[in-house]
Amino acid sequence: MELVKGANAPIAAGEVRVAVVAAAAVDVAALLLTPAGKVRSDTDFVFYNQPTAPGVEVHPPDAIRIVPGAVPSDIDKIVVTASLDGSGPADWGQAGPLRISVTDGATGAVLATFVPTGLGPETALIACELYRRQGAWKVRAVGQGYDNGLAGIAADFGITVDDAPPSTSQPVSPPVAPGSALTASSGQPHAGQQHAAPQPNAAPRPHIEQLPAAPQPYAQQPPAAPVVAQHPAATPYSAPAQHSAAASQFGQPTLSLDKGRVSLRKNETVSLTKHGAPLLSRVRMGLGWDPAVQGRNIDLDASVIAYDNRAKKLVNVWFLKQEAFKGVIRHSGDNLTGHGEGDDEVITVDLTALPPEVYALVFTVNSFAGHKFDQVSRAYCRLVDDQSDTELVRFELSKGEPTTGVFMCMLTRGTHGWNMTALGEYAKGMTVRKMIDPGKRFVLTTL
Repeated sequence: MELVKGANAPIAAGEVRVAVVAAAAVDVAALLLTPAGKVRSDTDFVFYNQPTAPGVEVHPPDAIRIVPGAVPSDIDKIVVTASLDGSGPADWGQAGPLRISVTDGATGAVLATFVPTGLGPETALIACELYRRQGAWKVRAVGQGYDNGLAGIAADFGITVDDAPPSTSQPVSPPVAPGSALTASSGQPHAGQQHAAPQPNAAPRPHIEQLPAAPQPYAQQPPAAPVVAQHPAATPYSAPAQHSAAASQFGQPTLSLDKGRVSLRKNETVSLTKHGAPLLSRVRMGLGWDPAVQGRNIDLDASVIAYDNRAKKLVNVWFLKQEAFKGVIRHSGDNLTGHGEGDDEVITVDLTALPPEVYALVFTVNSFAGHKFDQVSRAYCRLVDDQSDTELVRFELSKGEPTTGVFMCMLTRGTHGWNMTALGEYAKGMTVRKMIDPGKRFVLTTL
């Protein structure tokens, strides 16, 4: 049966397959909705990073399997979406026509088809929905487009895509002393709580906007030339200087790029300004990892959080929101396995085009699927000059811990240009949203 937009048809099959056929590469997803039209929790969002829910399963990249009899009784509707994966056309207007087919999963018989029309600047759409009606299931053709991608659809149905600014009553851990241990933890999902390290019962202080002596903007800080470390010429990377992390303020450079590429240790900072060379403009932060057990797939997600010079979050870029500031920060997309050589995910930043209020960029890696870092080997981040394709800085984690998040590194504005600090601090956070408040401590300690 060929459906037009808004039309419906009965679904009597015990197993249903919804597929999207398009000329461009697509990602399909599904949301399980209550009669109120919202998800019960983030677990009702079924997509490539979370491919199963009761009665619903994603078959990447273009199909959803639904067993109506296994869907929880408090779920009234299943919304099936299709979004462009970012590797091809910019929107559905350029991607050309697509067709949605609903078939009997057991026999392959076609139950309904639908061709959405009138699409233009949209990058994602609600393809169709399966819903209960008087004890039976039906399918409805929808074809509603969204120009803000899958994130826009998810947000409409109650998925928290981005954190709202914390209330002024919420405690924020004070910055730790330079050179001391930097740790972060979080409680229940979306609680946004954190504890100062290493004393989890330390008394909270007011929210950062209430601090009586706010730090001056970075542009007004007095100039301080970085200390340049000497590196042996025989090593492929510049050897880090032998110094105590407490010898200088956290985030102030003690290394430079003057003698070539630098391999950082935890808490070390390198100036990204090379004497006699132009300032860096466009850079890539490559993040990589491998499964610790041969043959396993480890799905981790690279993200970045932009903060201002009071440690207020401005934006975060991750697999559900792959660009910010009109493309000044861009995410390469999601890697679902961790297998293969080279960077697993890449975040590109045009440093010269960043808004002036961006003071720090904190890069994280998280596991939405719950994989922990003691299951990961060879995790690293590396900064590459995007114009010359030259690797500038590398930082490798020495060992993994049984947590779902890690702060990898941080870029901060300095008097003479940008600096990069190796962090390597583990945290409890399956998405970057849980890392926003704990990440403030790194920024505050540099001010």
